[in-house]
Amino acid sequence: MNSEFAGRVALVTGAGGDIGRAIAATLAAGGARVAASDLDGMPLPSDLAALTRPCDVSDAGAVEALIDAVERELGPIDHLAHAAGVLRVADTVDLAEDDWDHCMRVNARGTFLVTRAVTRRMAGRRRGSLVVIGSNAATAPRAGMAAYAASKAAVHQQVRCLALELAPLGIRCNLVSPGSTDTAMQRAFAPTEAHRARILRGDPDRFRLGVPVGRIARPEDVAESVAFLLSDRARHIILHDLRVDGGATLDM
Repeated sequence: MNSEFAGRVALVTGAGGDIGRAIAATLAAGGARVAASDLDGMPLPSDLAALTRPCDVSDAGAVEALIDAVERELGPIDHLAHAAGVLRVADTVDLAEDDWDHCMRVNARGTFLVTRAVTRRMAGRRRGSLVVIGSNAATAPRAGMAAYAASKAAVHQQVRCLALELAPLGIRCNLVSPGSTDTAMQRAFAPTEAHRARILRGDPDRFRLGVPVGRIARPEDVAESVAFLLSDRARHIILHDLRVDGGATLDM
């Protein structure tokens, strides 16, 4: 337990998911007043958050209403952890157009709308920090993951451009890129121990390297990285893509 976020307001999107909930827990343990958001019907961590509110991050009006509600009820947002995202898996020749569009709408458009809404308000105060959850698939090709990887690549470049724009205003912006992490999304993608073992040792038939550290990450591993980059301990770090993938992409 520490107090490095004491007196600060942190918004966590995607807080109904495993990584988002772990981020909310880590920030709350650090003293932050956490606002947690996810789609309507998702199990928001009300035990950790000072405010919970559903939001479709691909809906511009809903995003603006969310940010207004957080700042009205908790105060100015000091930190944003944007963890909302979706995964659709299929080889490109079999990929449905709706799955492509859904990844782009939630992952790419959602990141744009949320970061724009929050940083518009941060800009006037000339302070704040944000971390967006990317993916190591944004830079390493993955068979069967074209829609997800392309949407995350768009996220990475948008966030890096945003970081350049915000730096003169005293606002820091970074990425955390998980690899295989023990989440509901990962378990749907790799439901059996055989699937998980293949991830760890690699799969030459799918041109996939293994995980050198020999374990699949826990959501808390990602959350700790997010908390560090949001904190004042990382005050001189911007534009950074912190890989939390056990070496799976050889830091490429």
